[in-house]
Amino acid sequence: MADVDVLVPTRGRPVELATTLAGLAAQTGVEFSLTISDQSDGDASWETPSARTVIRWLERRGVEVALHRHGPPRGMAEQRAFLLSCATAPAVLYLDDDVWLEPGALARLHRALGELGCGMVGAAMQALGHAEDRRPEEVESFSVWDGPVEPETLVKDGPGWDRWRLHNAANGLHLAESVGVDGPGSAVPSPDVYVPYKVAWVAGCVLFDRARLVEAGGFEFWRDVPPDAHGEDVYSQQQVMARSGAAGILPPGAYHQESPTALPDRGISAVDALPARPT
Repeated sequence: MADVDVLVPTRGRPVELATTLAGLAAQTGVEFSLTISDQSDGDASWETPSARTVIRWLERRGVEVALHRHGPPRGMAEQRAFLLSCATAPAVLYLDDDVWLEPGALARLHRALGELGCGMVGAAMQALGHAEDRRPEEVESFSVWDGPVEPETLVKDGPGWDRWRLHNAANGLHLAESVGVDGPGSAVPSPDVYVPYKVAWVAGCVLFDRARLVEAGGFEFWRDVPPDAHGEDVYSQQQVMARSGAAGILPPGAYHQESPTALPDRGISAVDALPARPT
């Protein structure tokens, strides 16, 4: 039985997906399965020699891999809801198809989720193209969880909302340096060491306690938002946060490949379209 179901939504990104899978193949210390849901207009993103090689290697090492052509596209919320319906492990990692994980990142996330006892833990994806772009004004809201992770209810533009700026550019790299858990020229960070901090939400790489995500409604709200809605991850994470608490961790160990977005046309945010649910 897997400890984590890794859930990857993808559409028309064969190069990025292959790179994401290569990072996933380097993860050790946690038993995981992999489910990919593809909504490409043409061939599936995994139909390349590079991606197929990594998938075959994962299967050879005992990783259960499920590949789905899931269509027609009905929005990202529905895509995420479908992936969650495929999961059975105690924890689920939503991993975007353009995020590369350094070795040890999945084990660190899994350790943090268990030790912190909260509903979700995120590794904010970092853009190495901004490694020299320091933005001290954007990290003023940084606050470490120095005790138990507590439930929080955030209101748009209210207290805590500006924490989203913590994850711009390469701010997470610079924060990790500031708290002494990573830095240029250092060895790959240990999966056993992390610093948890308060977040508004985390994009690209989030590990949920599956039962708590389902309890908070998962992504079943997909029927109540238009297909081009965005912010479905923000809404679902904040439902979990309000009930069970949430944390980001440093070092993140997740890196954005800095490819153009696969969702250039975006409508209303799910946060604006949906009412806050009672906690």
